[in-house]
Amino acid sequence: MKSPKMLWIAACVALLSTANADAAETPTDVVIVAVGEPGEPQYEKLFTAWAADWRAAAEKSGSTYLEIGLSDREKKAKADREILRESLARLEKSPPQTLWIVLIGHGTFDGKKAKFNLRGADITASELAERLAPIDCRIAIVNCASASGPFVQQLAAPNRAVVTSTQSGYEYNFARFGGYLAQAIGDASGDLDKDGQTSLLEAWLAAAKRTQEYYESDSRLATEHSLLDDNGDGKGTPADWFRGLHLIKKSKDATLPDGTLANQFVLSPAGEAITLTAEQRQQRDELERKLAELRQNKENLSEEEHLAQLQAILVPIAKLYQAAESPSGEQ
Repeated sequence: MKSPKMLWIAACVALLSTANADAAETPTDVVIVAVGEPGEPQYEKLFTAWAADWRAAAEKSGSTYLEIGLSDREKKAKADREILRESLARLEKSPPQTLWIVLIGHGTFDGKKAKFNLRGADITASELAERLAPIDCRIAIVNCASASGPFVQQLAAPNRAVVTSTQSGYEYNFARFGGYLAQAIGDASGDLDKDGQTSLLEAWLAAAKRTQEYYESDSRLATEHSLLDDNGDGKGTPADWFRGLHLIKKSKDATLPDGTLANQFVLSPAGEAITLTAEQRQQRDELERKLAELRQNKENLSEEEHLAQLQAILVPIAKLYQAAESPSGEQ
C-alpha cells in the first residue's frame, strides 16, 4: 500500500498531467520559415515538402505564417536576406508572444563563421543573433541545415530554445534531421507526456531518434548529431542524454538542464487545450523551471525537504490551471 505522502504526490502529478494540456497559446505566435538555396532539384523538392509541414502546423494553430525563399523563385524584387531582415525589424515594434524561426536548407562553416545559405547573400549566425536581440519575446530558432552547430553558441540566450541539425560546423554533409522534425512538429504520435499535443522538445527527440535510425538501418556512418539548448548557456545537449522527457546525464556545473523551456513551445495545440493568458503562462513557465531545478537537486535534499518544496511548486501550478478553466477566473 502506498504511503499518504506517495498518494498525495501521485494526486498532484495526476492533476498537473491533466492540466498540462494547456499549451495552447493565444493566436499571436509568428512562424517564419526561410528556405535556402537548394543547389540541386532533389533538395528543392525535399525542402518544399518540409516547409509545407511547418505551414500546416502553423495554420492549425492559427499562427501568423511567413515563408521566405519559395514563392516567385524566378523573379523577386528583394533578396531573401533583406526580406528576413525586414520581417524581423517589424517584430521589434510589435513582438508576438512566441516567435519561431525555422531555417531549411544548407549551411557552411569556414572555421570561424557559420552561415545559412539563402538565395543571394547568406546570413551568419552572428547576424541573426543581432537581428533577434531587440525582439522581446520567447523565441525558438530551428536550424535544419548542415554545419549548423555553431548557431547554438551564437544564438543561445534566456527565453530561447535553439535546435540545430548538427553538433558542430564540421558536420557538413546534407542533414536529414530537418525532414523528420518537420513531420514530428505537428504529429501527435510524438506526444511523450500524453497531454494531447507535441512540444518542441518532444518533436526534437522524435526527429533525433528517427535520424539515428536512418543511419543505423544500413550501418551508415552518422554525419549529423542534433543539439538542443534552452537554458542559455550555449553548450547544447544531445538527444541521447534524455530518457523520455528527462535528462539521464548531468552537466558538470549547476546550470538548469536543457529541455524545460523547449517543452513549453507547442506549435499545434490540442483541440481542447486550456488557454493561459500571457501572465498565467509566464507564472507557469517559472514554476516549471523551479520544478526542473528541484529535480536536479533532489539528491541533496531529505525526503521531507523535497516533499515540501514539491508541494510549494505543484499546488500553485494546479491553481493556475483551475483559474484558467474557470471563465470568471474563480478557483
